Amino acid sequence: MKNLSNNVQLIGNLGNAPEIKEFDSGKKMVNFSLATTEHYVNQQGQKVNDTQWHKLVAWGKTAEYITNYIDKGNRVAVSGKLVHRSYTDKDNQVRYITEIVISEILMLTPKVEQEAA
Repeated sequence: MKNLSNNVQLIGNLGNAPEIKEFDSGKKMVNFSLATTEHYVNQQGQKVNDTQWHKLVAWGKTAEYITNYIDKGNRVAVSGKLVHRSYTDKDNQVRYITEIVISEILMLTPKVEQEAA
């Protein structure tokens, strides 16, 4: 049960092309957004599509893999942990960020669809 604490698993589509950053230390980071959509019928009998957007971050080899093989619109499954952090912006306002730090990613978009895009 140790792996159940702070574990997030999502399946969705990339909302933007992954942005990679390389630091002076040689460490690589990539960030992108992921859309997950839930489909259900409300009390009035109408079909509802509820889309949630998630901020994702990956480091190291995972970041390199994402940069080389995954692009906007691709469907992926990710596993990682939820992280909350804050910073003070240039106007001295505290900003809060919630993001998922990816430990694993699996491409779900068939290669044929990728080549056609």
